[in-house]
Amino acid sequence: MNFPISLKAVVIDLDGTLLDTAPDLADAAMAMAEDLGQPPIDLAEVKTYIGNGVSRLVKRVLTRDMHTDPAPELFAKALPIYEQHYAEWVSRKSRPYPGVIEGLQAIKASGVHLACITNKAARFTHPLLKDTGLFDYFELILSGDTLPEKKPSPLPLFHACAVFDCEPNELLLIGDSLNDAQAARAAGSPVFCVPYGYNRGRPVAELDLDAVVPSLLEAAKLIVRK
Repeated sequence: MNFPISLKAVVIDLDGTLLDTAPDLADAAMAMAEDLGQPPIDLAEVKTYIGNGVSRLVKRVLTRDMHTDPAPELFAKALPIYEQHYAEWVSRKSRPYPGVIEGLQAIKASGVHLACITNKAARFTHPLLKDTGLFDYFELILSGDTLPEKKPSPLPLFHACAVFDCEPNELLLIGDSLNDAQAARAAGSPVFCVPYGYNRGRPVAELDLDAVVPSLLEAAKLIVRK
């Protein structure tokens, strides 16, 4: 791919791309585990479980495994406990990564449309973006429960294309994980990943990407408005 690339829209992931949310997610996981009499869990382990929404995070904390499901009755008991703790602490420790504010400002200044697409539920997404000062940068915010499908489905990207009246190849996804890469490729969109996020403990350089960008500000330098 030749840079800069001409675009009409940029869509950006939330957890691990815009915001370091792991400390708050981990605090809620630790509290849930304690409430349920489960073994303690630490921040480093919780980081490897982030990326597929709260339900999958809770299942991984309960089983300490990426793919195994816990007993249905345990999960049914655990999920509301986790959600209650997380709702209270959603933005207590979460902060934008270096270069995020500057990157968002640069992308907005270029005239490219800007959206946030996350698998996090809207009840957490909106307060988190507002509390951290990022909400007003986005013309469109798609949460994990906004549409019938979430990443790695391409549906959220197709929805953004419809809203912004652009083709998939005119929309760039910036994320931090396999989910983001798969969603973009399924949609036929270019994709950048940052190396500092939550890709299940794996380097993003292993993914099918158009670029690994050290920050959102560096990503902004690789795009122009079409």
